[in-house]
Amino acid sequence: METLWFLLIALMLAVYVILDGFDLGAGALHLLLARTETERRSILAAIGPFWDGNEVWLLAAGGALYLAFPSLYASSFSGFYLPLMIVLWLLMLRGIGIEFRMHVETPLWRDFFDVIFSLSSGLLAVFFGAALGNVIRGVPLNSDGYFFEPLWTTFTVVPHAGILDWYTVLIGLTAFVTLSGHGANYIALKTEGEMNRRARKVARMASWTMGFLAVAGLFATVIIRPNILDNYKSHAAGLIIPVIVFLSFASMIFFNGRGSDQAAFLSSSTFIAALLAGAAFALYPNVLPASTEPGYSLTIHNSAAGSYALKVGVTWWVIGITLAAGYFVYLFRSFRGKIRITSSQ
Repeated sequence: METLWFLLIALMLAVYVILDGFDLGAGALHLLLARTETERRSILAAIGPFWDGNEVWLLAAGGALYLAFPSLYASSFSGFYLPLMIVLWLLMLRGIGIEFRMHVETPLWRDFFDVIFSLSSGLLAVFFGAALGNVIRGVPLNSDGYFFEPLWTTFTVVPHAGILDWYTVLIGLTAFVTLSGHGANYIALKTEGEMNRRARKVARMASWTMGFLAVAGLFATVIIRPNILDNYKSHAAGLIIPVIVFLSFASMIFFNGRGSDQAAFLSSSTFIAALLAGAAFALYPNVLPASTEPGYSLTIHNSAAGSYALKVGVTWWVIGITLAAGYFVYLFRSFRGKIRITSSQ
């Protein structure tokens, strides 16, 4: 049951990154791609029906984490207290930026909240990437299974590193570029004309950059954690994951060049899912590695809830996920197609 819940939570987080990732990327590119008020409203209209619903997957994943791995939940939410507060504020500021910009009909007001929206979206992508970098690198767990990390220490990868060091910043930058490219593909899918052409251009640039950063991140990961590839060496079936990463990356570039916006967006979604699957496969059975002493690491075994809770939880998870999936299918079908906003609207 522990392995099943590991897979379920990994799936929910992947769905969150793919769904909220496109509106985070669209937000980060908001000021770059949109040159007029009509174009800015087009981007907001493209993500408007989805952005707040997409965040439900993050909350649901947090609830599932609390149910299945309470020790991991307690350790993470205490050790990552500072970055969690930063993320909470960024999520609130992002919502404020979207909702408040039209409350006063003055350019200064709109520009101010557009900057808030774009900046908070970009920083969220960086912090989510840095969080993944912390999990892969390891955190300074003690014998009780708890830790605390400041925002940074020496900016180097040491047993008692902070949230930010050169490695986690690299992963954060990779996440920012990847989600920006994902958002550009989504904007291209939902818009026409000059905005569509600009989005495709940014998506092409982001694709090559994210490919370079992903390779750099892989080499950096192997340097700081030489045993990260042990699962791939032990289980040859896992090699299908890097194959999917490469094929989806190539497909993303190919379809973007041909102007197949839907295929390019689906390719970037697959690319993100495969990257996250690769990280999860490499970490298993660890859920929070220790940078201090390997024996202090939290695994699916020493951080899981009791077997009865895990079994009962699966039943409720299936019910909940079925309702959520049905709602999102209905939502995306209802708002499919291009966004068309005239200057008079």
